[in-house]
Amino acid sequence: MGNTTLTDMTLLPGVEPMAGTAVASDSPGREAKAKKKPMKSLYLKFFETAPDGKSRICRLCRKSYCMTTATGNLGKHLDSRHPGYHQLPEGVSFTSQNTIHASMFARNKKPHVPVRARSQAQQHQAQAHSQVQDQVQTKVHAQPKAKSTADIDHVNWLLLRWLISSALPPSTLEDNMLIDSCKYLNSSVRLWSKEKAQEIILEVFRSMKEDVKASLQCVTSRFSVTLDFWTSFEEIVYMSVKCHWIDENWVSQKVILDVCRIPYPCTGSEILQILMSVLLSFDIDSKILSCTHNNSQHAIHACSELRQELESRKLPFCYIPCAARTLKVIIEDGLENVKPILSKIREFILETNSNQEVMEEFRHWSEVYQEGSWKLPFDYSANWNGNYNMLDVVKKAPNAMDSTIKKLEEIFGPRDWILSTPEKSVINSLHTYLEPFFKTTTNLCNCKLPTVGLVFFFMDHVFELINVCQDSSHQEWLKNIASDMSKTAHNFTSQSYNIYTFTAAILDPRIKGELIPETLNSTSNLEDARNHFVRDYISNFQAVGNGQSTQDSTEDAGAFSFAEEIVRKRRRVSMSTAADELSQYLSEPPAPISTDPLEWWRGHSSRYPRLSMMARDFLAIQGASLDPEELFTSQGDNIHKQQYCLPLSGMQATMCVKSWMQSGYRFNFQSTIIDFERLLESSTAPDGTGGSSLLHN
Repeated sequence: MGNTTLTDMTLLPGVEPMAGTAVASDSPGREAKAKKKPMKSLYLKFFETAPDGKSRICRLCRKSYCMTTATGNLGKHLDSRHPGYHQLPEGVSFTSQNTIHASMFARNKKPHVPVRARSQAQQHQAQAHSQVQDQVQTKVHAQPKAKSTADIDHVNWLLLRWLISSALPPSTLEDNMLIDSCKYLNSSVRLWSKEKAQEIILEVFRSMKEDVKASLQCVTSRFSVTLDFWTSFEEIVYMSVKCHWIDENWVSQKVILDVCRIPYPCTGSEILQILMSVLLSFDIDSKILSCTHNNSQHAIHACSELRQELESRKLPFCYIPCAARTLKVIIEDGLENVKPILSKIREFILETNSNQEVMEEFRHWSEVYQEGSWKLPFDYSANWNGNYNMLDVVKKAPNAMDSTIKKLEEIFGPRDWILSTPEKSVINSLHTYLEPFFKTTTNLCNCKLPTVGLVFFFMDHVFELINVCQDSSHQEWLKNIASDMSKTAHNFTSQSYNIYTFTAAILDPRIKGELIPETLNSTSNLEDARNHFVRDYISNFQAVGNGQSTQDSTEDAGAFSFAEEIVRKRRRVSMSTAADELSQYLSEPPAPISTDPLEWWRGHSSRYPRLSMMARDFLAIQGASLDPEELFTSQGDNIHKQQYCLPLSGMQATMCVKSWMQSGYRFNFQSTIIDFERLLESSTAPDGTGGSSLLHN
């Protein structure tokens, strides 16, 4: 029989270790009654005989067992209560003080061992472990080889990706519990320091930024940018600049350009200076068509100054407010007067979600009163979806809610949650009024591509509802709400309706001229759009539309010049024919509202070759400065937490690298691509897999 360790034995719980060779009798054939063999199991060194001689006491936790307890059960006790007990040094004195310092796995409360002192303790435990191996005689099992140095580096790379994806600061790598968990899996693991992790993240940021810049230089269409602002826990204001475009395959693309600190006092001048710096650093300042801001006055001032700058260079540019933020403000106006009632409903929902019995009680009463089937736990978030869900409960399940509250009062005492009849009436009226608003936000959140035309289509419907309520409602409080909403709506239309947004709307095949808002749809706007089409897209079609360079080789220079001469002679006829593309496009009925506009243009670009170039530019204009889900659903809660919690040292690099990875850019460190998929595969690959193959130059 070969050697093994107690670690191997714990893989077979309940199996007693073999005692080596059997003890021979004094003389063969002796008939005397066999003497009971003394227990010599290695487990016994961890137990001592009690003073009464009738039980054994564990030296590690002082738990007692009967003297007749099998050694296998004693081994089970050690395995379950004291993992790693076999690593204790041979001959150690099991005093209470030694026990505390020797076993960091015992379940008793013990003082934490400093990280720096663990290397010496681990060496001491390794020596003791080798001594225990020499004492046990059983079948030899092949031991796995220790992890290679490359594997340990792979752990750090994977942890670095986790930090970036979760937007955690590099100091997380120095968390003692994380270090202990990694060392439990592999004692040779050495995590990077926060300084090294921060340095690597910054280097990855610089490398990937060059990749993003190189990819943008290959884009042939115009860009649209969106601005978002937030304040961190350090009271620092940040601005993110995100770039949007439609590629040659008619796929909508977006990538964050930078996350920048806005110095105090965060005025329009500071915003403009930093925005121009970002655009120049990516060399796209001459290709920007529009900017969608966050509706703040400082951002409006910055965009106005940017337009003057670009127009002085004969470059078209427009800026528009965020429709999603406008809609959020309008909805908040509607909820302002019912906040005390919403607080009562929220308390009920929080109590219901925290108790499974209460949820079952609500489900029972909703079935009894036939008030529908409800998805539990309720959404109680502070965003619009959570607020509307609370209105929905009162509107559709009032009896189930009241009965559940009464049951809660029987158990926990009085609760001031039952709504009075006037309060229920207010909630019912407000629910009916805001239901189309909820459907609008839901459609915006679920829309694959919320183009300007589609956003204006929904906003126009909301504005119409506001006007109807303001003119015909018999409830004075509801008319006042509609009046406040109307002011916000009017402010939005005055800022967002212009020739650029008109062009973007009519180039959406679902909208065209039939579904465009009446205040935007004018003959003058159509004429301006036609002139812009002829001036900027028909004249440059040959050089830009086919994506080919206008320069040829020396051999073909003569033939090319001759062809250009023919083109110039026929240009007037060509322009007249090309202008008919817009007329022909607008004369056809709009596509169904469920149509994917980019797929539509992919299939019709050969029919409208010049107009499709214009559509690629204008369909990239964003109706919202951020995804609607971030404003109206709980999805934005995690994003806002990350933006709030990151420190200044890691905000820019972490947020940018995270976004770039989500956009499909490879994780690049000093021109070396880190292939995380192969890193994960290497963990299950046979030994000898080269770590260098996981990094690609």
